[in-house]
Parts: sequence; structure tokens; C-alpha cells
Amino acid sequence: MDYGKHQAPQGYEPGESILTTLIRIPVRIVVVVLVLPVRMVWDALAALWHAADRVLLRPLGRALAWLLDTLVLTPLTWLYAWVLTPLGKAASWLAVALLLRPWIGLWRYVVVPVARYGIAAPAVWLYGAVLTPLGHGLRWIGTALLAPAARGIGTGLTWLFTTLFVLPVAGLWRYVVVPAVRYGLIVPVVWLYGAVLTPLGLGTAWVLGQLWRGIAATGRGLGIALAWLVMTLLVAPVSWTYRRILAPIGREIAAAFEVAWRVTGYVSRAVGRALATIARYLIVAPVSWAYRTVCTPIGHFVRDSVWAPARRAAAETGRAARAALASARETVRQARRDAWRALVGSTDGARSREPQGIPARTLGSTTTVPSAAQASETPLLGEKFVKQG
Repeated sequence: MDYGKHQAPQGYEPGESILTTLIRIPVRIVVVVLVLPVRMVWDALAALWHAADRVLLRPLGRALAWLLDTLVLTPLTWLYAWVLTPLGKAASWLAVALLLRPWIGLWRYVVVPVARYGIAAPAVWLYGAVLTPLGHGLRWIGTALLAPAARGIGTGLTWLFTTLFVLPVAGLWRYVVVPAVRYGLIVPVVWLYGAVLTPLGLGTAWVLGQLWRGIAATGRGLGIALAWLVMTLLVAPVSWTYRRILAPIGREIAAAFEVAWRVTGYVSRAVGRALATIARYLIVAPVSWAYRTVCTPIGHFVRDSVWAPARRAAAETGRAARAALASARETVRQARRDAWRALVGSTDGARSREPQGIPARTLGSTTTVPSAAQASETPLLGEKFVKQG
């Protein structure tokens, strides 16, 4: 049978070795069995972490932030704004007043006048009135008298030094030392180097060069042989083992872990959905049904039959109490006003010491006060209204 005419086996890819194909499926099965508990524990911990973050950590963080802002940042801000800042400004003002301003005054009113009028002004006067004319006089003396004398003395000393020292030394160097060194030392040394040392050095260099070439050729041969032995006996087996055995096994194990992680993720999510469905039908649905069918009607009944009438009764009682208190206050105020009129009288507005408020609207007044009691339009016997000042 021609194997190329049929479909390749499941999991086999072109270019892979038989070892890779044989170990793939068992390794993946073993890895799935090992990774499944780890993935389920991981997913459970992740779900618990997200739930704790939503339910506990975020509210706790907001509460801690509020406590930090209320108990720490706000008092610190108030302390900085109302205590430390005024104290700093006061300390700055005291430092400027006690430390800086005395030194400024000392510099401005003591040091500067003393330096200006005690040192600088006398020094300027001394420089302009004494030192400048003295310097001009010394410069004229040096230019007109001392410079020609110095030039003449220098010319004489130069001629004397050249005649007595330079010329004899130059003649000795040119006519005695140079010929003796050239013809007595340099010429024999050059002849000895060219006739004797050069042939001897060339022969020695050729011999040493041939010896070094032989040693280098021997070392290269030994290095090539040693490299061939290392490559043949060590590198090639290790490379074949890594390429044909370790690398496929490592790739398959890594791929198996990747596939197992995905597969166990599907399994873990399916288990999680099943548990969520069971919890929804066994816990959430009964609780929701009890809340909708029992708690909500009871709450509406309590709200409509108990809480709302009690709230309305409390509101009516409060309004009645406020109205009774307002009526009692007005009665007391009217009784006090009548007693004051009976005691001191009210014929003269200037003599009356009773504090007068705004009267109620009468036939001769256009002022309307909603909270004032309506005054009687028929005055009592002998009673007159006090004019408003």
C-alpha cells in the first residue's frame, strides 16, 4: 500500500519524528489530569477575589479613604491653614524684624557710610592727588634717564659676553668636538653595523622564523585534531540528543500545558456555570419568590395601613400643637399689652414705654400683618389708639 495516498494519522504533522507523535497524546492526557485541579482552584480563587473586591475591598477602601480624609487630611488642612500658616507668617515676621532688619540697618547706616567716607573717599583722594603725580614723575624719570642708561649697559654686557664666552665655546664645538665625534666614533660604529652585525642578524632572524613556522604548523595540526575529536565525540552526540530528543519533548510538554490550561479552563467554567445554576434554582429563586410574594405585600400593607396613617396623624398633631402654641403666644401677648395699658395708660404716645409692634390693620391703617390679631374696630370706653412714631 502507498502510505502517501492515504490521510496522515490524527496529530501527526509533516517533518515531525515518530517519537514526537508517540509521546504527544499520553503527555497531554497526563498534563490535563495534573492541571485540572490547579485550574479549578485558580478559577475559584479568582472568583472569590473578584467577589471580595466588589463586596468588601472597594467599600472598605472608600470607607478608609473617607476616614483618612475626615480624620487626617481635613484636620491637617485646617491645622496648616489656620495654625501653621499664621505661625509661619509670625515667625517669618519676627525673623525679619529681629534678625534681618538689624543687619540691613547696620550695613546701610554703619558699614556703607564708614566704607564710603572713611576708606573709599580718602583712598580716591590719595590716588588722585598723591599717587598719580608721583607715578607720572617716576615714569618720566624712567623714560628719560634710566631707559637710555639701561640700554647702553645692556649693549656693553652683551658684546662682552659674546666676545669672552660664546665665540670660544662655538669654535671649540665646531672645530674640535664635532670632527672628533664624527670621524673617531660614528664612522667605525656604522662600518661595524653594516659589515658584521647586519649579516649576523639576518641569519639569526631566518633561523628563528623557520623554527617559529614549524612550531605554528605543529600547533595548528594539534588544534585541528583536538577540535575534530571534540566535535565528533562530544558536540555531535549532545547536539543530536538535544535536537532529536530533548527539544521535541520540551515543545510537546509546553504545548501540552498550554492545551491543558485551555481545556481545563473550559471544564472549570462549565463546572462554575453548573454550580451557579444550581445555586440560582435552589437559593436565589426561592428567596426571590419569597421576597416578591411574601415580603413585598407585607411591606406594602405595613406602609399603607400602619406607617402612612401614623405619619399623617403625627403631622396633624404637630400642626395642631403649633397652632395651639401660636394661639397661646398671641393670647399672652394681648394680655400683656392690655395689662400695660391698664397700668400706665396709653393717652400720650411719648410717655408710653410699652414696646409697640406693628398693629393690625384698622379702619385708618393700610398696614397688613398676616400674623397679627385683628384689632377691635370699636374702642373701649376711654381708650385711644397710640399713634405709631
